[in-house]
Amino acid sequence: MFTLSIQLRRIIQKSTNCINTVRHLVVLGIETSCDDTGIAILTENGKVLGNVLNSQQKFHIRYGGIIPPRAEYLHRMKIVEVFERCLQEAQMAPEQLDAVAVTTRPGSCLPLSLIVGLRFAKHIARKYKKPLVPVHHMEAHGLQARMEQSIGYPFLCLLISGGHCQLAFVRSPTEFALLGQALDDAPGEAFDKIARRLRLPLLPKYSYWNGGQAIEDAAKNALNPAAFEFPLPLAHYRDCNFSFAGIKNNAFRNIRNAERLQGTPPDGIIHNYQDFCAGLLGAVSRHLMNRTQRALQFTLPWFEDGPRSLVVSGGVANNDFIFEDLTHLAAHFDCQTYRPSKKYCSDNGAMIAWNGIEQIKQNASCLRWDYDELDVCGKAPLGVNMLDAVAQAKLKCKWIQASHWRKGCDNVIIA
Repeated sequence: MFTLSIQLRRIIQKSTNCINTVRHLVVLGIETSCDDTGIAILTENGKVLGNVLNSQQKFHIRYGGIIPPRAEYLHRMKIVEVFERCLQEAQMAPEQLDAVAVTTRPGSCLPLSLIVGLRFAKHIARKYKKPLVPVHHMEAHGLQARMEQSIGYPFLCLLISGGHCQLAFVRSPTEFALLGQALDDAPGEAFDKIARRLRLPLLPKYSYWNGGQAIEDAAKNALNPAAFEFPLPLAHYRDCNFSFAGIKNNAFRNIRNAERLQGTPPDGIIHNYQDFCAGLLGAVSRHLMNRTQRALQFTLPWFEDGPRSLVVSGGVANNDFIFEDLTHLAAHFDCQTYRPSKKYCSDNGAMIAWNGIEQIKQNASCLRWDYDELDVCGKAPLGVNMLDAVAQAKLKCKWIQASHWRKGCDNVIIA
């Protein structure tokens, strides 16, 4: 098991007067990139000593989306309380920390929220003389599953959330190759918008659920999942990019047509909304499968003779329907599928602390004492851009059918 190296002990010695040579690294993680204030304390072997998350979902859901100034305000109001609760849960004093990891990028949508987390991290670092580790939010999601499971490098990673949809090949904590990304809406964003248009929040059960959760739950009671048609996006593009705007717009048309045919009142919901949710979920899952299959075929040589792994992370990875289909797909390529525990799929402080630990273990020079030089970054690409290389390969795929409607169907060849 990894213990503090001589070099690392010397670097961290600036922040602690005595470090036992067999004591394991302890890192605080701070996450404020969106609407959740998350702070956690981890050891290098993945043990979570404290993990506290304050969600703003009940506030923002009333307005149909996140309001950046209010998100920033709520972060400022709660971050000290979350920090103190985390210390209490871990039964630790701040002096016992070795480093502070904090999300600094990307923040194109909510930079004000990121600033709150970074300023607080700088305050803690200065007060207790601790080094900082800046963290890329999506890289943290990509490595999260390694905190709980034995997943070796390299691996293929599908990041699916409310703000992102990306495929990347991961060789190390800091080596990512971007294979595909969303051209418009992210899947979680599409789910939220469609659920609101379908008026699912009017149902008491779903009043405080996010769109993806509500749609997945409603789909379980579908009687005719094929009742609504959802064309497959980007079917003729031989790359790994995603598009959910078309699925969203088609969903809106389906809802309008059903409301007109059923005479649904302005404050009502179509009577077969479960069938609609099942069809929608199937379309999203099928699109994710197809793009991930091309990424798998493109990267097969990169695994060489080692084990093949597909890691699914981000808030939408919580969706069992989607994860089951992706697992079914990966199995055809002798590839094991992983995801973090559900409580760690969405944004949280533990993933930031774990990313900090992975960075430190790889190269202790990531520890930063130049606090004033650190700032948030609005746009931060995920690794090396390989989008053109994937498109130029023009891979033909014999599509693996989704497990939920397979029923002995032959695979379809897309030219």
